[in-house]
Amino acid sequence: MSYGWFVPFRTGLRVITVVGPTAAGKSALSIALAHELGGEVVNADSMQLYRGMDIGTAKLTPAEREGVPHHLLDIWDVTEPAAVAEYQRLARAAIDDIHARGRVPLLVGGSGLYVRAVLEDFEFPGTDPAIRARLEEELAAAGAGPLYARLGERDPEAAAKILPSNGRRIVRALEVIELTGRPFTASLPDPRPVYESVQIGVDRDTAGLDERIALRVDLMWAAGLIDEVRGLDGIRDGRTASRALGYQQALAQIDGVLTEEQAKADTVQGTRRFVRRQRSWFRRDPSVTWLDGAAPTLLADAVGLAR
Repeated sequence: MSYGWFVPFRTGLRVITVVGPTAAGKSALSIALAHELGGEVVNADSMQLYRGMDIGTAKLTPAEREGVPHHLLDIWDVTEPAAVAEYQRLARAAIDDIHARGRVPLLVGGSGLYVRAVLEDFEFPGTDPAIRARLEEELAAAGAGPLYARLGERDPEAAAKILPSNGRRIVRALEVIELTGRPFTASLPDPRPVYESVQIGVDRDTAGLDERIALRVDLMWAAGLIDEVRGLDGIRDGRTASRALGYQQALAQIDGVLTEEQAKADTVQGTRRFVRRQRSWFRRDPSVTWLDGAAPTLLADAVGLAR
């Protein structure tokens, strides 16, 4: 989002963000940038917050992190629902601590709402257990389709930004609409910055990114995603974790609903749809400067922007 004339709350505290669609090369760039700038990474991928969800989220291994400190990985159990407000609190605490130690915070990930929650000043609408329980009962009984159709009638703008299969976010949007009497999108105020920021977007041409997604999915299964999912106690009870791309399909394969090839194909298709939504979210923000993830000058260009 463009901030115009607004002055950040934490004037002088700077955050470098690396955002963009899945599989574009954000993680690799963030490691290289951290070495160049004396930085530490704060995770902004909502699924990498979950312990044990490593293969399916392409979480960097400790060796792949090359000694760069990473914050907000593996903080939640798979049974816990996503909580953006709690993430906001933890991420800002991590960023402020990194600054206090004279290091550079790099906020890295493709979860647009999480990035916005850190960089901008807004509070999340509350929750009502009765409304939430009723909507979740509807979701369990009838699936996401009817609820998504209702959201499309009440808030078309919100529906356009949410995957039709993402029952958790659909329920939350409908809950906020009932609580506030306003569209879900109206609950997100005009942006007002909390930090000074340099926002770097990483993307690739669609054909190239499609190939990388297909290869990533093949590697996930080859690396043992099915065994990882089998070992995640309670994942079926996790409203967020069980619906994550790859994990939902792996559970269907384990249950015999999908074959391995069907599960992989469904994950590829779902990821490509998700990429379109990520692009739509981030491309609306004029403060993001876009770089080609395949360019040989990627690191140099990013360093130039960051400095």
